[in-house]
Amino acid sequence: MPTSVPRYASRRKAFDRAVLEAYAPLYGMYQRELANLDIAVDTIPRMRLSADMSILPDEITADGPVPLGRVIPPAIDTKGNPTRARIVIFRMPIEQRVTNATERHEILTNVLTSLVANYLNIDPRDIDPSFQDF
Repeated sequence: MPTSVPRYASRRKAFDRAVLEAYAPLYGMYQRELANLDIAVDTIPRMRLSADMSILPDEITADGPVPLGRVIPPAIDTKGNPTRARIVIFRMPIEQRVTNATERHEILTNVLTSLVANYLNIDPRDIDPSFQDF
């Protein structure tokens, strides 16, 4: 759509909307357990990972060595304020792996299922019996 049309959405906004659409069914299933969890989108992973790491930590969902999302547990920030737990989805690594909206929805659903399962400390197959790792 042209940028002058009210329904125009930048690629970033369209991705953010796709993340929320993929997350909604998970939130519906575990609303009480996910009430204190925030969802965020970052353009790229901003983590210090060692190049010799063959296995990434459980809180990171990745396609091979490329992180697609992660769970950040609640903590205390530099000013001493508590922070909420957060799932961060990395936009560019996901966008580079898809060619259309259907593929994007499938990969987002898979990444979010993995991350929500990690946050809830359950197996992703308990959420979606057809879940498959990357």
